Amino acid sequence: MKIVEANGLGLRTRRGWVYRDVDLSAEAGELHAVTGPPGSGRTSLLLALAGRFPHTHGELRRRGPAALGRVAGVHEPDPTLTVAEHIQERLLLLGPVPRRRRQLVPVAAVRARRAYRRDAFAAAIAGAGFTDAPLDPDRYGRDLTPVERQVLGLVLASLSGPNLIVADDVDAGADAPERAWIWAALSRLADQGYAVVASARAVEPGATAVTHRIGDPALPGPALLAAEADLTPEVTA
Repeated sequence: MKIVEANGLGLRTRRGWVYRDVDLSAEAGELHAVTGPPGSGRTSLLLALAGRFPHTHGELRRRGPAALGRVAGVHEPDPTLTVAEHIQERLLLLGPVPRRRRQLVPVAAVRARRAYRRDAFAAAIAGAGFTDAPLDPDRYGRDLTPVERQVLGLVLASLSGPNLIVADDVDAGADAPERAWIWAALSRLADQGYAVVASARAVEPGATAVTHRIGDPALPGPALLAAEADLTPEVTA
């Protein structure tokens, strides 16, 4: 089942292109990687695919809800909460899965949301397929390493049982073994039936991801910051 489809997708502001001419089609159970150097518009594109950021050109279709993993400066851990508290808070906010939606939500997410009063951390980690995750439930958000932030973001994203999960800069601050673990974890999420789109500077060798390379936009500085500084889109008729 096709979850997200972008055809000729682009974002142009009065300062220039953030990204342009992106074609991407992801089905349930697929892992896609958006690669490119810093400032190439990767973050803006991922947020657009998830419905959290505008686009001005092309077409975008998405089936079902999307959830964000970690996106620097946009969706990050609370520095004052522990990992376990992040999970407990998210489960409380989500509440139980309504009966009418249970056939649409992955079984693992339903089980995690039922178990939040007993052992939210263990249920959430197991539900995401991350039982080998380098994550301490008592560690505060402010003390998490870049990889731990990514893992927590993916676990939290999986709890709502979305159709699409996006995660940004998954290789940032990671060494080779950590990068290999992250890409394997993303593949496990896709194996559970999610459509997963992650951005990175490059895909780790051996990772089974459909890769989409985007180039440098005609913008000074990071594309997302430039776009946010001037969100008056240049829309062509």
